[in-house]
Amino acid sequence: MRLRDRLAPLWRVRMVGGGCAPVVRQACWFGVVGIGGFVVDAAVLSAIQAMCGDRLYSGQVVAYLVAATATWQMNRTFTFADRRRAGWFREWARYLLVNAWGGGINYAVFAGLISATALCDRYPVLAVAAGSIAGLGFNFTASRSLVFVPKAP
Repeated sequence: MRLRDRLAPLWRVRMVGGGCAPVVRQACWFGVVGIGGFVVDAAVLSAIQAMCGDRLYSGQVVAYLVAATATWQMNRTFTFADRRRAGWFREWARYLLVNAWGGGINYAVFAGLISATALCDRYPVLAVAAGSIAGLGFNFTASRSLVFVPKAP
């Protein structure tokens, strides 16, 4: 049994009448995947910081790209598994392009907090968290409607 199938019962949300609410299930999965993306993002930024010094701005760009690739794969496997598939490279490229807007929101919040607050400059993981949360809603809507589209009937 695949991991996705084992975890699926944890995220089923029942509506009145007993039907599963797909958008709520997808939002839950997207949130879980987002937490995974945050962990990847923060870990990569921390590793870059440890290896290269305080290269927070350029390091965050690299960390975001690594995290976005990880979340694409996890969303493809868990969140939108029942949706139509493009070729993996085309879908990955579309995911990165569509989510670049959310990435822009993510980066703007991150950079704003780093430059405006001593706390986030000292603990950049806080700015990473705020940026991740800021881009989440946009990225879910864009991913659901433009990248992982429903299969044709």
